[in-house]
Amino acid sequence: MLVLIGFAILAGAGTALSPCVLPVLPALLSAGGVGGRRRPLGIVLGLSITFTIAIVGVASVVDGVGLGSDPLRDLAIAVLLAFGLVLLAPGLSARLEAPLSRLARFGPRSRGDGFWSGMLVGGALGFVYTPCASPILAAVISVSAASGRTVAIAIAYAAGSALVLLLLTLGGRRVFERIRRAGRGPALQRALGAIMVLTAVAIIANLDVSFDQFVAQHIPNVNLTATLECSSTVTSHLHELTGRQPKFAPANGSASCGASATRLAAAPRSASRQSLLAAAGSLPDLGSAPEFTGTERWFNTPGGHSLSLAGLRGHVVLVDFWTYTCINCIRTLPYLKAWDASYRKAGLVVVGVETPEFAFERDAGNVANAISQFGLRYPVVQDNEMATWNAYANEYWPADYLIDARGQVRYTAFGEGDYAKTETAIRALLAQAGSAVGARSRPSDVIVPSQLATPETYLGTERAMGWLHGPYAGLHNYGPPVSGQLSLNEFAYSGSWDIAQQPALAVANAEVDVEFQAKDVYLVLSSTGEAPRRLSVLLDGRPIAAAAAGADVHEATVTVRRQRLYSLVALRRDERHRLTLRFAPGISGYAFTFG
Repeated sequence: MLVLIGFAILAGAGTALSPCVLPVLPALLSAGGVGGRRRPLGIVLGLSITFTIAIVGVASVVDGVGLGSDPLRDLAIAVLLAFGLVLLAPGLSARLEAPLSRLARFGPRSRGDGFWSGMLVGGALGFVYTPCASPILAAVISVSAASGRTVAIAIAYAAGSALVLLLLTLGGRRVFERIRRAGRGPALQRALGAIMVLTAVAIIANLDVSFDQFVAQHIPNVNLTATLECSSTVTSHLHELTGRQPKFAPANGSASCGASATRLAAAPRSASRQSLLAAAGSLPDLGSAPEFTGTERWFNTPGGHSLSLAGLRGHVVLVDFWTYTCINCIRTLPYLKAWDASYRKAGLVVVGVETPEFAFERDAGNVANAISQFGLRYPVVQDNEMATWNAYANEYWPADYLIDARGQVRYTAFGEGDYAKTETAIRALLAQAGSAVGARSRPSDVIVPSQLATPETYLGTERAMGWLHGPYAGLHNYGPPVSGQLSLNEFAYSGSWDIAQQPALAVANAEVDVEFQAKDVYLVLSSTGEAPRRLSVLLDGRPIAAAAAGADVHEATVTVRRQRLYSLVALRRDERHRLTLRFAPGISGYAFTFG
């Protein structure tokens, strides 16, 4: 535990020096540049307290970025605006400090006016302080309930950030003191007030979130302590936070370290049996594969009967965790189908474990329709309670676990890609089991994802990112459509919507505008009561042409019935466009994906 605390302090310090701190730095320096000598301490202490509260689960946390729910962001905006106006109007300062000064008997005894108002400003900034998530912070965030261990790590992380931020604030204060001695104190105070007001306005416009997304997409290795945090010393201790030891995934449960449980070179198409046996010998024994457990309905098995790994001994088994609206999962299906068709007779059994992300994916009828739509012939089982998912300690969609004829996990692959390596591992283990593997598979209808695509986002409040305003929980009118230019990867609601954690239900005049960069655009949709409802699709302000339309668009319209992933845009190459979607009342949207 002490090792993790030490590295958490270093990680926090490195985070405070990363570009992701820039959105709050102007307000931090401005607030610390005025008031008494203890005010910087109050600011940093307030920021650390609320930041710590946020990362141990009291506030809404989305993928380690955007610590703070809408009400908390609104509170931060109000505080920053108030203090900015106070600096712009000096007469208000005395009125504000008067009630706060009564708290002085609880704080430092020596003079330090501004300490408590500094705490208030710092507390507000703590809810919009959005550092680049490191493996350590990601591990803390992934723990759903606060415990003594997670709180200790969160405090250590915040303390590392606080120390660096305090030094920055004190350094800025020294610069400001020189300006005051030059006789420009009043002008400086008004300038600092203006900076705080502008910071609040930037947060209202979600520019801080847009900046963090830009950093995540365009500045590699932004986490200055990533090398230390991805070291075996740290990753070997991270299971102390999650309470479970990972079995086959990267040790820290995060793809951010670029870790993999298996290393294997792809064999050439002409690889001999001897080379495949050598490849099989190089695959490590990762442990016994957990049995299918807590499952519901089975599909594509004789009589719908359940399978067991014990009953599949002697076969090579590929366990694929997926869900039918996940575009990353869908893009792997051509390969899974090809492997099933090519190697089933040689002894390969592919089992799709459908672990739902959304509530409607738990419905057996929806799963059966998806299996039919995608043309899957291999066995699929519902894992609605995530029992098999948890048995494998899995954390990814999609994720593949390759099991040899003895029931041992020998190879893993997380996410898309590495298909040649995965097929090499399949062929190697089949050869090791004594099968003749024949020629390699030939997947068809393969979708190659764009490398520049807009990141996925959700329409509900739980994991929404990149939205111009909101989304706000419950019924809300977002006003008329945005008339001006949206920033790249920015989303905007208009009209009336009733938004919950996962779905966003169109109520009246409901539209969504997106400025995207991609070849393909997908959206998970449903219709109340599965009644047919129309979704109009416009590209750059005009009804989308057939040449650019996705498979579900006909004459610039999508007919939404069942809950599934709909293809809206299918371009020939990566391009930037403005997409406008006009929803009939009763249509619900869940998640955008781009490829």
